[in-house]
Amino acid sequence: MKNNKLIIVITVSILVGLAFTNCSPQLEESVSIIPKPSKISSKDGTFRINQNTLILISDSTDLSFRTANYFNDVLNNAVGYKLEIRDKKSPNDSAIILEYIYSSKLGQEGYLFSVNNNGVRISGDYVGQFYGIQSLLQLLPPEIYSKKVHENLELTIPFVEIEDVPRFEWRGMHLDVCRHYFPVEFIKKYIDYLAMHKMNTFHWHLTEDQGWRIEIKKYPKLSEVSAYRNETIIGHHNTNPQKFDKKKYGGIYTQDQIREVVQYASERFITVVPEIELPGHSVAALTAYPELSCTGGPFDVRTSWGISNEIYCAGNEKTFKFLENVLSEVVELFPSNYIHIGGDEAPKDRWQDCDKCQERIKKEGLHDEHELQSYFITRIEKFLNSKGKQIIGWDEILEGGLAPNAAVMSWRGDEGGIEAAKSKHKVVMSPTTHCYFDHYQTENTESEPLAIGGFLPLEKVYSFNPVPSELTSEEGEYIIGAQGNVWTEYMPTSNQVEYMAFPRMSAMSEVVWTEDYNKTFADFQNRMKKHYKRLDAIGTNYYRLVD
Repeated sequence: MKNNKLIIVITVSILVGLAFTNCSPQLEESVSIIPKPSKISSKDGTFRINQNTLILISDSTDLSFRTANYFNDVLNNAVGYKLEIRDKKSPNDSAIILEYIYSSKLGQEGYLFSVNNNGVRISGDYVGQFYGIQSLLQLLPPEIYSKKVHENLELTIPFVEIEDVPRFEWRGMHLDVCRHYFPVEFIKKYIDYLAMHKMNTFHWHLTEDQGWRIEIKKYPKLSEVSAYRNETIIGHHNTNPQKFDKKKYGGIYTQDQIREVVQYASERFITVVPEIELPGHSVAALTAYPELSCTGGPFDVRTSWGISNEIYCAGNEKTFKFLENVLSEVVELFPSNYIHIGGDEAPKDRWQDCDKCQERIKKEGLHDEHELQSYFITRIEKFLNSKGKQIIGWDEILEGGLAPNAAVMSWRGDEGGIEAAKSKHKVVMSPTTHCYFDHYQTENTESEPLAIGGFLPLEKVYSFNPVPSELTSEEGEYIIGAQGNVWTEYMPTSNQVEYMAFPRMSAMSEVVWTEDYNKTFADFQNRMKKHYKRLDAIGTNYYRLVD
């Protein structure tokens, strides 16, 4: 982000002159920032925000006002007033200063943070300033996150010095809204959780066998037919015999709602990456447009979980025309550089028996159905590249040969990420072993709501290092980050999503922000004591660990 009209201030004494140490034990209760900053030191003393405190900004760009207004909105919810915003040159002994600076050391997302008798100074690029505000909020009493006014709340901040830069560029959380649909207001709340934890990527899983969730103007039946299933399985998918609730279920996000969510996220410097599944996980779309399948249907939107053999026909030109039309509308809605195309769990049974698919294999000189999937993905990639977008997909897109410019999201362990990184492709690590928040948080599953299975405790999430030891330092540079995944087969309500996401999202935020050498689980647990109070103030339904 650049603005040639800015007066760029770089205070050398701030950048290089400060000596940073760990916080003293006495201040651990008041200084408990999640994720942990790169460097932090503390001094005796506190600064108090009151109605006379100003917010001073170094320039009048929309991005400066965005962060100032964000802080004011949070403040107003909790204490019932906002601070006056002025130009930074205004004299004042009690101020929160948002100062634009840029340095290669800080990059766009790093920031410097200082509290003393004169107030708070947050220095950085616009994104860095926003993350500095997140740290400021966490230095205030937990009630600052409440939407109930606390008239006598003392907004006292300890004297601290912080230098903070994230470890990874992709710091994400995923949410599946297809197995279960969640209203826009909860999507915004979920995005607020990401902002609170300095995460910058919201991976929005929008199409599935069990429901299509994004309005596409050119194909109205996706909203009318594909967005709804006739009923939903009761209990676990492995139950025999399966039982169903006999209730029609579904929902669609209109394009206006999509724009609303994207805008809301952008105001928090969060990129929304949409996922449009192909060639598998496409039964909902095939129900409305069965001619895009190998068999011609008919189909019903799936009412149970698991994998279907019904996938898009790779030998039918109408399939690619449909997907190109869909993706043309998608790219207009999402500014993200990446479009997630899925690519996972696509059985090849129908392709093996399909004359059109076999003819495609022969015509393109392919060896088998795996190379046919590579052809499918590569063709979609070329189209999205022509629209100025890059593709990212689950690690199955490696099978049959990786599309030239594709990024890989490694979920079936580390192997896919290692292979992609060694081939100089960008990688987001998200293995089931550490990143699947649909797994149980305790081994005492009888006391827990129904989940898909598995066991992923908080400590294991926290222990995750996204850069596999098998990679050289040069290869490790292709690991651009990691994310937690929330698949919602067994999460019918937003309360249950929160319960499964927290506190594991907090641990994941530290995995992707804080360098490995700078964190321990014991220290994290200690800082989480106050973080739980913040979650309480928000009204989060989180899993409570038993001491």
